[in-house]
Amino acid sequence: MSKKILITRIIPAIAGDLLKQAGFDVTVWPSDKPMTKEELIEHTLQADALLSLGSNKLDRSFFETCKHLDIVSQFAVGYDNIDVAAATNFKIPVCNTPDVLSEATADVAFGLMINVSRKMFYHHKQILKDEWKQFEPLKNLGFELSGKTLGIFGLGRIGSIMAQRCKGAYGMDVIYHNRKRNPELETKTGARYVDFDTLLRESDVLSVHCALTPETRGLFDKQAFSKMKKTAVFINTARGGVHNETDLIEALQNKTIWGAGLDVTNPEPMRADNPLLEMPNVAVLPHIGSATIEARTGMARLAAENIISFYKTGKPVTIVNPEVLGS
Repeated sequence: MSKKILITRIIPAIAGDLLKQAGFDVTVWPSDKPMTKEELIEHTLQADALLSLGSNKLDRSFFETCKHLDIVSQFAVGYDNIDVAAATNFKIPVCNTPDVLSEATADVAFGLMINVSRKMFYHHKQILKDEWKQFEPLKNLGFELSGKTLGIFGLGRIGSIMAQRCKGAYGMDVIYHNRKRNPELETKTGARYVDFDTLLRESDVLSVHCALTPETRGLFDKQAFSKMKKTAVFINTARGGVHNETDLIEALQNKTIWGAGLDVTNPEPMRADNPLLEMPNVAVLPHIGSATIEARTGMARLAAENIISFYKTGKPVTIVNPEVLGS
């Protein structure tokens, strides 16, 4: 009897195709809307493995009910929606899809930086509102990025690509704060490792690329923004929970910092009346960091390959909690 795989949303077809070719019985949730918790549990109880999205909250109560699962494969690099400790307690491997979306997400961080520095979103809105009337030499000026200092918080794959692009395109000085140093990137870009306070104090553009953990949740708050330059731009393409959105709004309104570019918000989705959307020096996107054909296809492939490899060899390609293997 073949193993039953539940895919919780419609994703690139390559995932289902690979799983079917490997002999699995695949069910795909057909709706564009995420499953309710009750629907997710009901369908998971009929499956052996789960290919889930970040919109699925897999908490302790979920794993207590669905402890029969062989594996959870996440269609995302982040997994803060999953109680990994609970999954580990029930010896369920949790997998994610790192690296395949790094280029796409770095593109968005880079694009937000440029858009905020020149207030592009705001100027586009002026045209839509029929408010582009004449040349105004001193109105809504941006600033140039050449020679500025880029600060990276979380120098993993995405942060490294962002650093290299900023160095190559604009000759930006690169500083970073990370759990450990990255000698390879230091050699490539001349990046300098600094403590957190120095990162806040010296960055002209501060770009966040960390995971959402208890240590990073709400880290960029009123206190952090108060230590940044009044001319600084805050970029977050990681997770909305890393910044305190109320404090960010206040910092921008009070001119504590100059601008912000967000691909992630807190909460998500953002309300249409959020004051950030009307600020000239802010650019907000609806969490599209991985929204390229290449990235989403790569995510689907790796999510499927994690399941296939687990059943064939006992080891997924990428795993978050490797301590469960062989236990």
